[in-house]
Amino acid sequence: MRNIDVHKLIDEAKFNRFHWQVLFWCALIIIFDGYDLVIYGVVLPVLMKEWGLSPIQAGTLGSYALFGMMFGALVFGPMSDRFGRKKVIAVCVILFSLFTFLNGFARDVTEFAVCRFLAGLGIGGVMPNVVALMTEYSPKKLRTTLVAIMFSGYSVGGMLSAGLGIYLIPAYGWSAVFFVAGLPLLLLPVILYLLPESIGFLLHAKRDQEAAILLSRVEGSFVPQPGDRYDFPTGTTGHAPLVALFKHGRALSTMMFWVAFFMCLLMVYALASWLPKLMTQAGYGLGSSLSFLLVLNLGAIFGAVGGGVVADRLHLKTVLMVFFVIGSVSISLLGYKSPTEVLYILVALAGATTIGSQILLYAYAAQFYPMAIRSTGIGWASGVGRSGAILGPIVGGTLLAMAMPLHFNFLFFAIPGAIAAFAVSLISRSAFHAPEEEQPLAFAGEIGVVTE
Repeated sequence: MRNIDVHKLIDEAKFNRFHWQVLFWCALIIIFDGYDLVIYGVVLPVLMKEWGLSPIQAGTLGSYALFGMMFGALVFGPMSDRFGRKKVIAVCVILFSLFTFLNGFARDVTEFAVCRFLAGLGIGGVMPNVVALMTEYSPKKLRTTLVAIMFSGYSVGGMLSAGLGIYLIPAYGWSAVFFVAGLPLLLLPVILYLLPESIGFLLHAKRDQEAAILLSRVEGSFVPQPGDRYDFPTGTTGHAPLVALFKHGRALSTMMFWVAFFMCLLMVYALASWLPKLMTQAGYGLGSSLSFLLVLNLGAIFGAVGGGVVADRLHLKTVLMVFFVIGSVSISLLGYKSPTEVLYILVALAGATTIGSQILLYAYAAQFYPMAIRSTGIGWASGVGRSGAILGPIVGGTLLAMAMPLHFNFLFFAIPGAIAAFAVSLISRSAFHAPEEEQPLAFAGEIGVVTE
């Protein structure tokens, strides 16, 4: 009989084909997730003109998806800790793909808003679950980098949305970019077949044989044997998952995660929703304005991946603080008249340090909380942060309606970055665990008998 330390086996595993598979499918899901989210900023200038929307009406309409994301993160994050990540991810993919596709048939503001809200439930719900799944399977030395690469799919989706918008909207109208969002529904059977379930969930559900097969794929040198005992500390406590976020020295850090998510998401969605419109107002054509959105998301990829690589060598906390400061400075400079080349550089920096910071914040939260409350911790941080995302488009529309000088709009969007940097500085570098959280549950034998 062997005692298998599951955490150690995964942490020390060599990156292989299985890790590539998890990374690919999680990233693909996030690509479509990002496409469906950024799509509103792409069609916003056209919708305002076609439906006669005021800036405040347009900002409010953009927030319906974000309301859905808030509820989706709060509901589907904790739900997967109980029912498994794979099933919850599938439900979320159906929600955001189906209702974004149906958005293309919307005939008025009400139908559009309902579809955006329902799609938002899936968009917000899938994020904490794919982050938790990628974190669970990543070797320790590559964990932040792999989560950052995976979550960069959000920016790839945003780029696809902007790029297709430049081509499809003039030729086929704004509805065409929404119809593309139905593609994940066709891929769902393949995703369900190839995406692995959480090891922790399988062991907790006494599905030891399935877990053993997955572990042999995580580390090719591991050969399961009858009678193996799998020691897998999950951070299980007697508290409800939400209450556990505030126990054992985690209260201040949990609150600061929420503040950082709120401020970061306010910046991200204010820019994603209003950057094309603000640039159009500054005298750029629609195509040029959408290209700024494309550069914003391109910068985010380099920021997230580069930040992840650096964080695996230093610490996520330090990287995040520096990113938020750079983000504040670059956004504040966008409002001043500069050569086009300089503006593109500033927009790329803004994307790298706002959307990039959002991605790294998810990675930080995933590593901070123990496995039993990981999706709950990420989901609630993301869900509370969505209130900032909701405010972003509304505040941007309000500022635009006030006809303030251009630089005041960008200056307002820069202030949250400084607040987020301060909040991150108060987060503990690692989670505190109570004695009972450090005791592993041993799941023994082929029939999955639980012993303590």
